[in-house]
Amino acid sequence: MFDAAGLEILTRAECLVLLRTVPLGRIVFTDQAMPAVLPVNFSVWDGSLLIRTGAGSKLVAATRNAVVAFEVDDIDPDTGKGWSVVVVGRSGVVDHPAELAEAEQTAPQTWVGGRDRLIRIAIGSISGRRISEVLPG
Repeated sequence: MFDAAGLEILTRAECLVLLRTVPLGRIVFTDQAMPAVLPVNFSVWDGSLLIRTGAGSKLVAATRNAVVAFEVDDIDPDTGKGWSVVVVGRSGVVDHPAELAEAEQTAPQTWVGGRDRLIRIAIGSISGRRISEVLPG
């Protein structure tokens, strides 16, 4: 199926597969009533996305029990072909001991010290588009 612009509409299953193919995404959240976007490392775990951050970071405070968006993509700069996936879901800190122990097995690694909190984004809605043929402009 294609949208009005000629982009292929991806199924939920295709979007979930593509999420696992890239290590970096962008989280969109509200910070002091203003939109904010941060690039983050992430992993997919148990129907959710996991992001590692520091205990005192504004990301932890801003995303506690909030609805956030998350975007990943992969575009070939030479051909213009690629895809984009957007997730919308409720976020929160993983802090239950049993859940935290399991999540740590899948959580993204960090090269920065003090990143001891895991943010979980439950995958609610997910959508994606693929550009498989670049049309002349």
